[in-house]
Amino acid sequence: MIMKMTKTMLLGAALGLSMAGAQAGDWGNWRGPNYDGSTDAKNLPTKFSKTENVLWSVKMDGPSAATPVIWGDNVFVSSSNQEKERLSANCYDRKTGALKWSHQVARGFRQDNRSNYASPSPVTDGQVVTFFYGGGELATFNMDGDKLWELNLQKKHGEFAFLWTFSTSPLIHDGVLYMQVLQRDTKVSGRGSDDNRSYLLALDPKTGNQLWKHYRPAKARSESLEAFSTPMPFSHNGRDEIVIVGGDCLTGHDPKTGKELWRWGTWNPSRIGHWRLVPSPVAGKGVLLACGPKGAPVFAIKAGAKGDVSEDKSSIAWHSEGRRDQVTSDVSTPLFYQGNFYVLYGEGRDKILSCVDPKSGKAKWATDLESRSLFRGSPTGADGKLYVQNHAGTVHVIDAKSGKVLHKTNMGEPGDDQTRATIAVAHGNLFIRTNSRLYCIGKS
Repeated sequence: MIMKMTKTMLLGAALGLSMAGAQAGDWGNWRGPNYDGSTDAKNLPTKFSKTENVLWSVKMDGPSAATPVIWGDNVFVSSSNQEKERLSANCYDRKTGALKWSHQVARGFRQDNRSNYASPSPVTDGQVVTFFYGGGELATFNMDGDKLWELNLQKKHGEFAFLWTFSTSPLIHDGVLYMQVLQRDTKVSGRGSDDNRSYLLALDPKTGNQLWKHYRPAKARSESLEAFSTPMPFSHNGRDEIVIVGGDCLTGHDPKTGKELWRWGTWNPSRIGHWRLVPSPVAGKGVLLACGPKGAPVFAIKAGAKGDVSEDKSSIAWHSEGRRDQVTSDVSTPLFYQGNFYVLYGEGRDKILSCVDPKSGKAKWATDLESRSLFRGSPTGADGKLYVQNHAGTVHVIDAKSGKVLHKTNMGEPGDDQTRATIAVAHGNLFIRTNSRLYCIGKS
């Protein structure tokens, strides 16, 4: 009996290690396995190009800011086609790049000339994969590409009220699919209504059935009510929560009900009306970062807050000086990697990437990436290096400890602009999505 129990325990342990290892190699959402842009992957190439260390590449149907997500042997990516007004969900073989399946989910291309409806990244938990598009279309498939369900958030919950094309990536966490819509409370160019409300929505990822809907008020005005961020799961001292940012404030919500657990705000005390919010929240070392837009400061809020702590100055661990100390972000979501935050400001003349101490908020180093093109993608941390791509599709590889730029390579095509996808890392490879191609990079 003892021998049988021992074998069973060993088998269980082996299976547990096997499953943990498989999961550790995956990149199931746009910010990766830790929801902070980092992974513990090793042995990644420092130098690569369109021809060097390319395991495979495939042509995309059209541009998209969506980050590829990877699970097992599947690579999921959204795409658009301007001529055919087609928005598609695609699955490629991780080892070969062969197309496994592709479905048109919706028609349309864009609402404005700065982005398109295929900007949100898909999300997967290894059982289902969910795609969202800026026109409100939400569709979920199994791993074989069979459609499980679809719905349009605008048709079910009201027309969106955004100045720009709406984008947020879905989140699947602990068997629940979360979607946030943080929007204006009045019409925008005839869209929406004068009684719009922002909300956090929970659905069953396998059926699409609504579990709950929580309305999320804010004191922001006009465009400052608009957020293009993505929800983040977070756990601190045994309390699980879903953190969302936008509308001039940062809030934590009960994952089971949506009830607001705490609130902090604001980076916008004078209530400027044109401060839409793009960066998603990120956590590390007991603090959560909220990045004000357009060169505003970054605020580090202490984890574990209860109720409204907006007037409690002790809830703020630190804040930067924004453009004055070069620790600021307008679009890019910060990275937490190897005990440090990495904050990228990709908008001005000098595109600055800063390594920030999570306890003090002081920059350990700040590197000018010397790029004419803007950076709208977010930095990825792996193998002691940082990977980030600019609008032209030029990928920069930076040493995480020193800030030294180790390599630059143009993965885009001549004339490319508005390349926004973040680089994903899975199973020892880099997945780089440009406007026209998807590359799998690894040591040959």
